[in-house]
Amino acid sequence: MAETVEPQVVPGSVEVEESKSKSGLEPGYLVICWNDPVNFMQYVTHVFQRVFGWNREKAEFHMLQVHEQGKSALTRESFEKAEHYVHQLQHYSLHATMERED
Repeated sequence: MAETVEPQVVPGSVEVEESKSKSGLEPGYLVICWNDPVNFMQYVTHVFQRVFGWNREKAEFHMLQVHEQGKSALTRESFEKAEHYVHQLQHYSLHATMERED
């Protein structure tokens, strides 16, 4: 007859993650799209949908911000991801930059 082996319970340490204040977090970078006199509003909406995967409503909201206010902060990301989005938007001939947000 086979002997049943019970798993041993070994006490371990429990790691407690302390919540960090906002100043302790990695800084984020805002991806900003600026108004220009060249691109049509429908084209800008299309690009936002393509680059960010947004639905039409969200893309149009940001497009209107760009058109009416001169710019729109599209997203907040890590440095690398923000840089990637800026390059994608520039590839579509949109005027895009990134700013550090503390």
